[in-house]
Amino acid sequence: MPSRRFLTLFLAPAAVLTALAGAAYAATTTSTFQVQITIASACTIVSTATLNFGSQGVLTAAVNNTSTLNVQCTNTTPYNVGLDAGQGTGATVAARKMTGGAATVTYTIYQDSGRTTVWGNTIGTNTVTGTGNGASQALTLYGQVPAQTTPAPASYSDTVTVTVTY
Repeated sequence: MPSRRFLTLFLAPAAVLTALAGAAYAATTTSTFQVQITIASACTIVSTATLNFGSQGVLTAAVNNTSTLNVQCTNTTPYNVGLDAGQGTGATVAARKMTGGAATVTYTIYQDSGRTTVWGNTIGTNTVTGTGNGASQALTLYGQVPAQTTPAPASYSDTVTVTVTY
């Protein structure tokens, strides 16, 4: 019988240790931390598309076409979108110049489909205003090549710079 007692005494402390070890792993503690971001007023030009007047012959009547640019500004941010006069020599925002060699083709970009309000780059005068909503906003450019003396056959182009002020 003494051997049975020895087993009982030996097994009892092992069971107590196992129970205590399990209890030690059951305790937890918690804490918290902050997560934050600061959104600053900002705008970006998401995309622009070529204003293409296609292939034309004699320019005896106005040629109209449209293009789109997309601006994205943070929600509630007011902005102005301006278009410069382009790179044609002697161009103004009212009479931009596409060049092909030494010759030019005059064109204008308007803010409205009636083609009455020129789109320029003077804030408060001829820029397009808006307020950001956090998503991309499409703005339509209404282009027109007016009737004019037709230059020699060639490809004519210009580059206009878009500026978003916010």
